[in-house]
Amino acid sequence: MKITRVGSIPSQIAPKECFTGSVRIDSPFKADAPARSVGALVTFEPGARTNWHTHPLGQTLVVTQGVGWTQCEGGPKKEIRAGDVVWCPCQRRHWHGATASTAMSHLAITEFLDGKNVDWMEPVTDEQYLASQVEPD
Repeated sequence: MKITRVGSIPSQIAPKECFTGSVRIDSPFKADAPARSVGALVTFEPGARTNWHTHPLGQTLVVTQGVGWTQCEGGPKKEIRAGDVVWCPCQRRHWHGATASTAMSHLAITEFLDGKNVDWMEPVTDEQYLASQVEPD
């Protein structure tokens, strides 16, 4: 068994080439082979979000705090709240982040396939981020 103690890995500022706005990554983890899971707690300040991206084996998000938005390309923007679990299908272009007025944190979990767990693409523009109404469930 391996225990990584809280605070033993410093917080990181998310790379600007993959995110818009103020985003912090805490407690990153990666399973030892043959397992292939990886993840981290990601905190988005209001207005912050990921770029468009895909995952070869999909992604699970567990919202831990706040309120955010997520959207698959061509689909409606959805609101996500603390306690929600989101499954982003394999190879589906999507983004996620905080709402324009509220911060949001989620635990993001993916798996590696052939050495890759994410394909980053272009930023979500302000127009894309704000354009569509949130579709109720």
